[in-house]
Amino acid sequence: MIIRGNEPDQIRLIKRLYKPGNYFMQGNEAVAYGALFAGCRFYAGYPITPSSEIAETMARELPKLGGYYLQMEDEIGSIAAMVGASWTGFKVMTATAGPGFSLMQENLGYAVMTETPLVLVDVQRSGPSTGQATKGAQGDFFQARWGTHGDHPIVAVSPTSGQDAFWETIRAFNIAEKLRTPVVVLFDGVLAHTREQIKIPDVSEVEITYRKLPENEEEAKLPFGDPHGDGVPPMPLFGHGYFTHVTGSTHKETGLRDVYTPEVHDKLVRRIHHKIEKNREVYEKYEEHFTDDAEILVVSWGVTARPALGAVLRAKEEGIKAGLFVPKTVHPFPAERMRELAKKARTILVAEMNLGQMIIEVERYVNDDVLLKGVNKIGGVPLTVEEILREIRGVA
Repeated sequence: MIIRGNEPDQIRLIKRLYKPGNYFMQGNEAVAYGALFAGCRFYAGYPITPSSEIAETMARELPKLGGYYLQMEDEIGSIAAMVGASWTGFKVMTATAGPGFSLMQENLGYAVMTETPLVLVDVQRSGPSTGQATKGAQGDFFQARWGTHGDHPIVAVSPTSGQDAFWETIRAFNIAEKLRTPVVVLFDGVLAHTREQIKIPDVSEVEITYRKLPENEEEAKLPFGDPHGDGVPPMPLFGHGYFTHVTGSTHKETGLRDVYTPEVHDKLVRRIHHKIEKNREVYEKYEEHFTDDAEILVVSWGVTARPALGAVLRAKEEGIKAGLFVPKTVHPFPAERMRELAKKARTILVAEMNLGQMIIEVERYVNDDVLLKGVNKIGGVPLTVEEILREIRGVA
């Protein structure tokens, strides 16, 4: 049967094992507990700094909930195992860092094409290549979007704290299940290893979503159709008596391979895009601080959003009209809201722990009369409040 985190026995187990309250834990641990509360009961992974504590926590806790931890030989096998487990009804997750994320790209594309719900946590570290294995970064922004080949949509969320990581991991699972799609969690090595107070809620406070299952035999025969008109097909599970064909090659609504007919490919790929584009209310999320009258708008994400907020608060104390916009879902980017905010600001600063990635996305929605400038830092050390504030003062 499908493993569900809010079934009575699972609720009782979670209530008994994880008492509500305040805990002192790493961001990586918060990700793991968020996954457990979301109903994740299968984890396949390969340890890699700075994500290893996620695997360690899942290895320790999953058996207590009747779940499974599978130590794989590499990252390629890890995501492949997740795809298989998801098709049997498990909610699944893996975690990795930059080099492992690169290895997972082919099967991430396979998960997009086969519409397999899964959660992939990328704890970003300095690169390219091995880079600084123990240092955090925000250099995988575009890899998350364009890492695998072909025309494909992707959903990627990015937490800004350990507490946020708990809830954003849950949200990632809900998005994956609602839209039958892989979801990337862009975390980073700084927040991953930061220990701070994390509030664990009662499990009854957590909203949990499950994928649509076929309502009848006819729906089960069309695992890549669109019977409900929202672009999201019900997912027949292996072992439930259905004949289901799953392939990464172009396929018909029945799942059977057809790599020759242009119309079949066009219909399939357009629907996969359409189900993401038309369901923005499922995944689009952002935070705003003091944007109503902001003449200087700071845009930031992930770990850098915290010092960015500190800088904006300091700037306002000095009488500078500054505001902050933080996309929490970074892909698809919150284009319409960004466009609206860009019309009101005269200067936009994009603060991120790389040499300029999100700024390229922001630039698409900014008029030429707005000064757009990056605030960037690499080397494994996050931007500070003072560094961002200095840039705000410089353009004020």
